[in-house]
Amino acid sequence: MKRSLVGLVVALSLSACSEEPRGRMEPIPRPPGMPEAPKQAEAPTKAAEPAVDPSKLALRWKVADGAPITYQLTLERGGAAAAPAPEDAAGKGKKGKGKDAPKEKPAATVASVALPGAFTFVLERGDSGDYKLRVIPSGKDAVEDLGTVSERGFVLDGLHGVTRNLASLVLELPRDPVGPNDTWLLATELLTHDALGPQFVTLKTERRNRVKLASLTPGDDGEQVARLEYDITEQVQGKHLPRPKPPAVPARATDPDESDATPEKALEPVDASAEVKIVGVGEFLVKAGRWRTWEGSISTATKGPFPSQALQVPPGTLKLRLTALDAPPPPAAAPTAKPQP
Repeated sequence: MKRSLVGLVVALSLSACSEEPRGRMEPIPRPPGMPEAPKQAEAPTKAAEPAVDPSKLALRWKVADGAPITYQLTLERGGAAAAPAPEDAAGKGKKGKGKDAPKEKPAATVASVALPGAFTFVLERGDSGDYKLRVIPSGKDAVEDLGTVSERGFVLDGLHGVTRNLASLVLELPRDPVGPNDTWLLATELLTHDALGPQFVTLKTERRNRVKLASLTPGDDGEQVARLEYDITEQVQGKHLPRPKPPAVPARATDPDESDATPEKALEPVDASAEVKIVGVGEFLVKAGRWRTWEGSISTATKGPFPSQALQVPPGTLKLRLTALDAPPPPAAAPTAKPQP
């Protein structure tokens, strides 16, 4: 009796241990005819990076800490672009020039704008590793301009107008690796259309912006010399709308229908245009990361009363030459306060 009781207890214990745990979820069987669920797509594999072309090189400035690169850009005036006389610019070949021709004066000749004879560019590495650019015009009262550029000389911040365009011209290098006969663009803006004003109606614009790696030749001590050729042109043509004259005050008369005043004739639009051309050649030392030589020219010509404020380059015809300097000029001293009486 005792043995049978023990056997019963053991049997109950074994059945309890083999019982499935409560709360276990069983998969629901798929109904017949239902298609299988699509398999989860595998994660896309990372695209292989393109192979580096051994015939192409990345042109970059190489500025060491505490050793800035300094150049002086001299601007030698070779001529001036003159504006035509008012009677030639308005209604040329029409009868009755004299008193019927518009008397409005043309815009100031671009050559009348004051221009320093040279600019000094100092490219140095900042404390955070970025490149700082100091642009120092020649002259006793010249004001130094500051900017930030990338490793390839692209202006990131600061600099405006003539200073910015000159810095882009002599410092900016191509973004991507280049080989012989490759071309790229410069971030220059020679004519600012927003500055033309409401009295100028633009009829035609043309822009050619090309820098070419003409050749890549070996130099001394494993150096490579990249010859860069510059061909940049911007043109704008349009009409200048003269300002209407205020109506004349009629003279007093006994008869209201009689008056000595004569109605003013409407002034006709005047043809106006501007063209800026830049050509240049530079030899860049790839290994050293700096220019060996750079020369070029800027030619600016205007016709009619073209708004001079739209020009973003030095006026007239100028020859440009870049010369390396051994050391940068000292920073401009802050003006000292005058003692109070």
